[in-house]
Formats: sequence, C-alpha cells, structure tokens
Amino acid sequence: MGVVCLRGDEVLLIQRGKAPRLGQWSIPGGRMEFGETTRAAALRELKEETGVEAEILGLIDVVDSLEPDADWHGVLVDYVARWTGGEPVAGDDAMAACFQPVDEALRRVDWEETRRVITLAVRIAKAGGWG
Repeated sequence: MGVVCLRGDEVLLIQRGKAPRLGQWSIPGGRMEFGETTRAAALRELKEETGVEAEILGLIDVVDSLEPDADWHGVLVDYVARWTGGEPVAGDDAMAACFQPVDEALRRVDWEETRRVITLAVRIAKAGGWG
C-alpha cells in the first residue's frame, strides 16, 4: 500500500531506509498485515513511517513493481489522502520524512511510477475540491 498524503500544496515524502530503492525518496507505504484492509494498511504504514495521520480521499491506481534481478512481483495499491495531523518524523522503514511542495517532490523522486502517482493524486484532489 502507498499513500500520497497532501497538506495544501505539499506532498509527504519519505527517504527509504530499506531495499528496494534504499535511500531514494518515495511516498509512505508498505505491506499489509493478515486480516487488514488495503485502506487500513495504507493509513497504518503512513503513521508508522512518518507519525502523520490522514483521511483517505480515494484510490489513485494499482501499480506493478518489477525490480530487476528480483524473484518477486510487488503490487502497490496507492491512495490519495488529506493530512489531518502530526508532523513528519522518520520512523519504521524511513530514513527521513518531510512535506515538500509538489514540484520539489517530483524532482526528488527517482521512480517514474511514483512521480506519475503523485501527479494523479494532485489531479484527483483538485477535481474533488480537496486541493
């Protein structure tokens, strides 16, 4: 699960503390626990990695993560959310966490799929009158 958490014109980023993409900037997210819904997993991962709380606004997309030389195939369910509280502090699998203006966030993120998802999230939020 992944969350594009928006606070006004800013997006929450984490710097990954584990592989894959160790050290790269991304959106908060991680694995589901048994019996957990995708939305609950997304919000739990957001809180564990950043200390931030948010309200899910909607589904952005489902993304395939195919890492070179990996023996697994990841499926990411990405949501757009609106920040409701907390200031970002790196926790769990993150080396750093911070809100960044959308343009700066798009410059920091290396993976094209994450940049695409952030761009879609901003569009969805604006179309829904949330941003």
